[in-house]
Amino acid sequence: MVLGAALAYAGIGHLTTNRSEFQAQVPMLLKDYADFVVLASGVVEIALGISLIALWKYRVQIGSLTALFFIAIFWGNISQYINKVDAFGLNSDQARLIRLFFQPLLVAWALVSTGAWRALKRK
Repeated sequence: MVLGAALAYAGIGHLTTNRSEFQAQVPMLLKDYADFVVLASGVVEIALGISLIALWKYRVQIGSLTALFFIAIFWGNISQYINKVDAFGLNSDQARLIRLFFQPLLVAWALVSTGAWRALKRK
């Protein structure tokens, strides 16, 4: 539930108040489409967040999708570090590097909190 709320909140930020901050994290290869990428990822985050809260019966599948989403957007965090882009208060190489270590924790949170990790281990 907490992960769902956090995702929905972050997704709303993509569409509103933090739009330019999120655009700064879009990889250079996609810079021409930064606004679209931010809006699309925001919609996906909102959908995943609401789904984690409202569709708990499908939590394993949604948890797996959420983990895949976190893996997909990791590219943006790596790009922010490599290209030394300041956003969200990450205004030093050290801060941007430390941020990279939190993405695997988000993946783990999505998998463990939804039972997706247990389901994957059974297969």
